[in-house]
Amino acid sequence: MTSFKLLLRFLTVGALVLLLLVPLAMIRGLVQDRQIHRAEAVQRVAEGMAGPQRLAGPLRVVPWTATRRVNAAGADGRLELREETVSGYLVQAPATLHAGGVLLPEARRVGLYDVRVFRWQAELEATFEPLALPRVDGRRYGTPYLAFGLGDVRGLVGTPVLEVDGAAARLSAGTADLGGRLDGVHARLVPPAADASRLEASRARLRMDLAGTRSLAIVPVADSNEVRLRSAWPHPSFGGRFLPSQREVGAEGFSASWSVSSLASAARAQVLAAVADPATGQAASRPGAPADWDSLEVALVDPVDAHTRVDRATKYGVLFVVLTFVGFALLELVRGLRIHPLQYLMVGLALAVFFLLLLALSEHVAFGLAYLASAAACIGLQFAYVSGVLRSWWRAGVFAGLLSGLYGMLYSLLAAEDHALLMGSLLLFGVLALVMLVTRRIDWYERSASLG
Repeated sequence: MTSFKLLLRFLTVGALVLLLLVPLAMIRGLVQDRQIHRAEAVQRVAEGMAGPQRLAGPLRVVPWTATRRVNAAGADGRLELREETVSGYLVQAPATLHAGGVLLPEARRVGLYDVRVFRWQAELEATFEPLALPRVDGRRYGTPYLAFGLGDVRGLVGTPVLEVDGAAARLSAGTADLGGRLDGVHARLVPPAADASRLEASRARLRMDLAGTRSLAIVPVADSNEVRLRSAWPHPSFGGRFLPSQREVGAEGFSASWSVSSLASAARAQVLAAVADPATGQAASRPGAPADWDSLEVALVDPVDAHTRVDRATKYGVLFVVLTFVGFALLELVRGLRIHPLQYLMVGLALAVFFLLLLALSEHVAFGLAYLASAAACIGLQFAYVSGVLRSWWRAGVFAGLLSGLYGMLYSLLAAEDHALLMGSLLLFGVLALVMLVTRRIDWYERSASLG
């Protein structure tokens, strides 16, 4: 019967741990709600200014029109020859593309949240090889133009400056014939002669200020692509299909360069398939959307994302409760103290409240300061309460010291994300080893008898 009482005590403590999962789950749900609010703040900035930016191009486009005779039913139902006008266009990707410039980081505050935005002071240079104009009866070629694909044209700040073969060219809204397939701007070029058989080689240079939210992507659409970016932001995140071939990241910012060939990228084929002329049957049956194109990407991220770190902290909430209850159980066994299940519950609730305080404070002050204040408040509360439970200030002080070490270990786990699993595993191993060491000489049958 006494062994049953000991087993019942352990089952009660286990049930309390399961019960405390409810407030911990509620706090995690609250953290996720705040993350949703933050995402909404990012969306509001993107809607009011410009979203993530993506550059694709420039592309050289040559429109054409032609007349052809087709059989059509007349008013009397008989077939007759009629002339109709059809139109289409040729698309040429550049031979080389050099893109560079400076990313100027800025922030927009929406409520409690800072949203990272940027302005790209861009410098682009592209060259085109001669383009043959196929000889087709009845076909007439129109004025060619350059099309620049942009993720969000609202991000253009001021008037971009475009030069084509040393002469100024005027940019206009939209991408003309490519509209619906590629958003952006375009510029008309010098029309070819009526009897021209090709367009000559050309060079285009563009300088522009382009604002965006969080990230910039560049589609390497040329045969040879060279991209060089720099910024004063010290926390870049490089993504897309291509990582920088060279990069330097420091406290004063970063610089990165990419060198991408069309031999190593499907971007050129993806873009040309997406904008191909449907009148000539060139269009892919299911061309990929711009978001699916191969690209190189850099994002200006905030390394101290409070909500992400609080969410990671709450994942260790059960571990906190279990380790604290293990400490209480050891005191019961070693010192022969009797601790009521309600006292276990009070201590567990105080541990759960720590995560709520951490979430609330981290939205107003730096995460480290919020963590220190929350931990100090909860440790102080636990010390005052446990001193009465254990009837000793000295024992309460030891408990508060152990709890302080536990909070310190949790902060280390949050700071060392790459080594969190290793550190967590070592912590659990150390606790298990300590419990086994302390209880190795306990006569469990005698302890069971003492409970009777």
